Amino acid sequence: MVSLSPSLKAQLSTPLKIGSVEVNSRVLQSPLSGVTDLVFRRLVRRYAPESMMYTEMVHASGLRYAKALPKIMEVDPNERPISIQLFDCRPDFLAEAAQKAVEEGADTVDINMGCPVNKITKNGGGSSLLRQPETAEAIVRAVVQAVCVPVTVKTRIGWSDGEINILEFAKRMEDAGAQMITIHGRTRAQGYNGNAQWEWIGRVKEILSIPVIANGDIFCVEAAVNCLKQTGADGVMCSRGTLGYPFLVGEIDYFLKTGQLLTPPTPEERLECAREHLEALWQYKGDRGIRQSRKHMTWYTKGFPGAAELRGQLAVIETVEQGVELIEQAIAALP
Repeated sequence: MVSLSPSLKAQLSTPLKIGSVEVNSRVLQSPLSGVTDLVFRRLVRRYAPESMMYTEMVHASGLRYAKALPKIMEVDPNERPISIQLFDCRPDFLAEAAQKAVEEGADTVDINMGCPVNKITKNGGGSSLLRQPETAEAIVRAVVQAVCVPVTVKTRIGWSDGEINILEFAKRMEDAGAQMITIHGRTRAQGYNGNAQWEWIGRVKEILSIPVIANGDIFCVEAAVNCLKQTGADGVMCSRGTLGYPFLVGEIDYFLKTGQLLTPPTPEERLECAREHLEALWQYKGDRGIRQSRKHMTWYTKGFPGAAELRGQLAVIETVEQGVELIEQAIAALP
């Protein structure tokens, strides 16, 4: 049975304070490349209206030379609280990009220091900054000086099992002016394999005074509660658990606030959400939205009779009408 101790429940019932920003939720939606666009965030926020959302990560170098802000940086003026995540390895580029993020409406600016993808790390961004703590510190100091909103960091526990340096690294980020740190409990070498090593998040929490958010393997309410109990973290950030399941942040948030479990969505409700997601992507991005929708549709189609066949069909849709027809047929065929 999932439960919270009275002391933990009391702690988690108060607002999360990120510098000057108060967030009335201890559950955050992670930035996910190719996923957390405006359409996806609206779906998540429907079930978690008070949670902090993040844009997809934005390349600071690209912003310097762009004539217009990229679409992934677009935020709805009504979607608060919202953070824009940036990545790069040059402090001056990131400082300039952060100013543009604030102009766009960001409540906080997050610096990605955890992405394990080779095309990011080989150019000095993402988790490669764990190997360059001086540069990482200079980045945070430059961005803090450039903007009037809180600056946060998302990172991992180290480059590899032999190079776990998160304790020193996190302390440097705090000393440089970061107002919150989110830690994915894996090394860069792990990628998304194996188990998240939550114990390192707990050790970081013991030495920092700024909020520490736990990330990694948060796929259900029970996992979130177990993580909070083990780490003492100030909140959890949901990542892969929300793929095809934008209900997760809201489910965890509701439990932390009430101690009660929400009834999970039925297959019909999940498919109706998939249809809405598909139609919204088409309206927002046109044909590119249809191409992007294919992966989302395959994530939604799990756990009911006929899901595997439907998944294969939705993975190759060419038009919104084709996708909607397939989903509606699947809904009609549900027992």
